[in-house]
Amino acid sequence: MTMSNFNSSDIAAFKDVWVFCEQREGKLMPTDFELISKGRDLADELGVNLCGLLLGDNVEGLAKELGGYGADKVYVCESPLLKVYNTDAYTKVICDVIEELKPEAFLIGATNIGRDLAPRCAARLHTGLCADCTHLDVEMTNYKDFLREASTLPEDKIEKVGTAMVLGEKRDVAKDLKMTRPAFGGHLMATIFCPRFRPCMATVRPGVMKKNEFNQAKADACEIVKPAFQLAESDIETEVVEVVKAAKKLVDLIGADFIVSVGRGISKDVEGGIKLAEELAEVLGGVVGGSRATIDSGWLSADHQVGQTGKTVHPKVYVALGISGAIQHKAGMQDSECIIAVNKNDTAPIFEIADYGICGDLFKVTPMLIEAIKAVKAAK
Repeated sequence: MTMSNFNSSDIAAFKDVWVFCEQREGKLMPTDFELISKGRDLADELGVNLCGLLLGDNVEGLAKELGGYGADKVYVCESPLLKVYNTDAYTKVICDVIEELKPEAFLIGATNIGRDLAPRCAARLHTGLCADCTHLDVEMTNYKDFLREASTLPEDKIEKVGTAMVLGEKRDVAKDLKMTRPAFGGHLMATIFCPRFRPCMATVRPGVMKKNEFNQAKADACEIVKPAFQLAESDIETEVVEVVKAAKKLVDLIGADFIVSVGRGISKDVEGGIKLAEELAEVLGGVVGGSRATIDSGWLSADHQVGQTGKTVHPKVYVALGISGAIQHKAGMQDSECIIAVNKNDTAPIFEIADYGICGDLFKVTPMLIEAIKAVKAAK
């Protein structure tokens, strides 16, 4: 199909919410299930179908699982040339299928692959892309509720939200996808609309959207569709010779049930502070995280960072040691099931969202926490 038949500004021709379902070595990525879960909400608000888009070689067997998290159907594109991710091949197939079937919204996980793929597709499809989103809405009432909770906008301004100036004309954006992302290093939140072109495209930060419970009946009912596409070696400018995995073990903050994070409060004894956090994390069966200050200071590597410019986490228990609780950090962990904060400063903002707050020196409090947990475990 050529671009001449495709008009991204013919908005009425577009329908359905699509999610790019990334697989690596025949395994679906966790972010797929998060985006399918969120996409289900958006599709329900729009009254349309939710469709997964799965590319690879011999990957049809993975598709039904996506139905278990909310997909009505999954478009499966298979070719030996799609086995390993390649920008040229994936972009061509995705754009061909989108030009043919015309989804109104297309969500992609902001993984290394997603960040490479999304802008290439958006440019070729002549549409807008909002990168690294942390919140998505369609329904205006839901979006206004989000603004009341997450912004400092006065009520009269929130009530006026609903129209946007598009090329000098007022336009109703009630049913447009509202894509919210951090800006200026997390100091501001910006909501982006794409009123003139379709599909509305967004890359979504892994870990921010809550995954639905898996439903086997929905998985069984999910429709598998194999759209026609052409892909030849001549379409691909580069060749993947081999895939080399780094041996470096990165901390899995997003999948952890228990996280012990340290902040600027460990500055008087950085090594000692990190060692205490590691000990506490070990007795809890969890991992160590850190605020932006600890990463910027070089005390912890970047894969430990929790916050607006780091990872968004939802553990069962989040322990904050010597973290003041700047708004950027809170944005990355405020949905934790239980938050325990230890800080010398009784006015630290972290105490506003903590379920349990301990005002004291983390170097004295943490060893007591470790011993108390050990004692409970021993008693069991």
